[in-house]
Amino acid sequence: MDSDEGARVESSAGAELAAYEGDTVLEPYEGMEFESEDSAKIFYDEYARRLGFVMRVMSCRRSERDGKILARRLGCNKEGHCVSIRGKFGPVRKPRPSTREGCKAMIHVKYDKSGKWVITKFVKDHNHPLVVSPREARQTMDEKDKKIQELTAELRNKKRLCATYQEQLNAFMKMVEEHSEQISKKVQNVVDNLKEFESIEQDLLRHR
Repeated sequence: MDSDEGARVESSAGAELAAYEGDTVLEPYEGMEFESEDSAKIFYDEYARRLGFVMRVMSCRRSERDGKILARRLGCNKEGHCVSIRGKFGPVRKPRPSTREGCKAMIHVKYDKSGKWVITKFVKDHNHPLVVSPREARQTMDEKDKKIQELTAELRNKKRLCATYQEQLNAFMKMVEEHSEQISKKVQNVVDNLKEFESIEQDLLRHR
């Protein structure tokens, strides 16, 4: 669990943030704000791609009350070190090549009472060369990083589809509501006419 604490960047749900303006890379800074955790992830992922490293989604801190994520660390995929698994008589299996080099570069974003997600900590420096080409950077990912990137892209697409379906559903519900209102008015008119007819009928019966 992560216990780290410390120009505004805004986006609506589903909108992607650019980590650069023209050819200038927009660097994260403490106090930078985002509309959501996903917006912060998208920004830092684009920043990583432009700078020449691969983002890793790291630890988070959750609310003990409802499990909601309150803070998140995003870092370099070379963060940490690979721990080899050894048995009693030596290695259990042949370790695969690791991309971990103990890199400390990261941002820490925290949910603020204002409703924004705010960068409270930014570590800029990497302890390894940065790969300038985004294509080459993608080739340095291990299987876990690739899966994270694929799932992140899939999640973005799903969220866009959900937003579209929600708009369509809202439009349909509005049509149903308007139609129901029209039917209610017609039913009320029929009821009023029946009451009026019953009143006239009773008057006729009294005058016979």
